[in-house]
Amino acid sequence: MKSENDRNPVLLVHGINDTGAVFHRMAPYLLQQGRSVYDLDLIPNNGAKHLDYLAQQVADFVAKTFPPGQPLDLVGFSMGGIVSRYYVQRLGGIDRVQRFITIASPHRGTLAAYGSQLPGCVQMRPGSEFLTDLSRDVAMLERLNFTSIWTPLDLTIVPANSSQLPVGKDVQVLVPLHPWMLTDSKSLAAVGQALAEPLRQYPPLVRTPDRQKSPTHDSNT
Repeated sequence: MKSENDRNPVLLVHGINDTGAVFHRMAPYLLQQGRSVYDLDLIPNNGAKHLDYLAQQVADFVAKTFPPGQPLDLVGFSMGGIVSRYYVQRLGGIDRVQRFITIASPHRGTLAAYGSQLPGCVQMRPGSEFLTDLSRDVAMLERLNFTSIWTPLDLTIVPANSSQLPVGKDVQVLVPLHPWMLTDSKSLAAVGQALAEPLRQYPPLVRTPDRQKSPTHDSNT
């Protein structure tokens, strides 16, 4: 087990049409801070599968990579933030993750998702059954250090403030392009600061059994 002062390993989860290689600036930045950094390649990465299918890959990666008692910090970019959120809220990640950071993720959907009929994209539309289901117990995220980092200039997450949630910490950075959220120094610094924050203490989590691991597929997928 890690001691209280040790830093958790950090798992990076990429967005749509990307791979773990998209963290080519962020991973070295975090390594320079003395952190151990991991990433995985979600397959398929183009929205052709439902997001809960991809979230199971995150759960499987965590189970295979880290000892059972090892806490971790989780960083998800764009679609990867929603995939990671499903892992936390539905696949037991709430018991492993201590710091959860999303970067430019469409928590309340993005109009850009109407450009594709692929099931993973349909799930990222505003008002989708999938996102509505996750919003019902979003208060679960108060059990960990949750931070949403986003830019009001985003033209991929439309409206840009869809990245906001009513829980956790909200951090705005003025970065002009969606992909630059992984390379801009302001965004990198925001991630580093969120990972460095001491863990907050919360009241015990009250679980609702029928909210656990309930894949939600929109009827028009």
